Amino acid sequence: MEQSGKRPLKEISESFSSLADNLKKDSDSGVDVANFAHACDRISILFSSLGIAFKFAEKDYVAKVKDLLDASKEFENLAAMIDSDIKADTVRQGGSHTRNLLRVKRCLDMVRVLFQQVLVTPGNSLKEPAAKAYAQVFAPHHSWPIRKAVAAGLFVIPSKSAFLAKLNDTESPAEEYVQTFVTCAEPVVQYSPFNYLKGVPFKIRFELVTFNGGTLTRLAPSAIPNEDGD
Repeated sequence: MEQSGKRPLKEISESFSSLADNLKKDSDSGVDVANFAHACDRISILFSSLGIAFKFAEKDYVAKVKDLLDASKEFENLAAMIDSDIKADTVRQGGSHTRNLLRVKRCLDMVRVLFQQVLVTPGNSLKEPAAKAYAQVFAPHHSWPIRKAVAAGLFVIPSKSAFLAKLNDTESPAEEYVQTFVTCAEPVVQYSPFNYLKGVPFKIRFELVTFNGGTLTRLAPSAIPNEDGD
């Protein structure tokens, strides 16, 4: 559905630009949960605008972002939120803030890769950019039936112009917003406290890990959340 009077891509680019600027000015304060969650909330419309192929992501993403919005009332930054889950031994628990954060990060990565591909892929089709983004980010965590369903959904994915029309945009200004998001989302996502960990396994459940220093040096191997099948 078109958003009357709203410019979602512009709002998304501005939100992530603000997050990136805040990190650049004061990296010691970490990523503010409320600002991060509100920026992520703006992404939700992209999944619904992509059609049935990414319907699975829309419902899951919206629920996880809502949890982060609720968590922002209790925690100031992501590091404090994750540290609380570690202390409570709930990092791997379904529905924990940390597990939900991982899901949200995965969706952000998908959108980032999708937009990267849109910028370098000529023509009006979103099929190839969307297929590459799905293959890189989601496919390694999905079973064959889900991968097959997504592949089928890609045949009816909207064209680039139709996608932009749903977002009340056209290609010329949209390209600038898309580039801004790609540029700003990467440092925001990479700043997540999990990225202080080195060699974290996501393929094998409960495998021991090693990591270097950082703010989460108390994190035990058993506390590392596994993404496979989540």
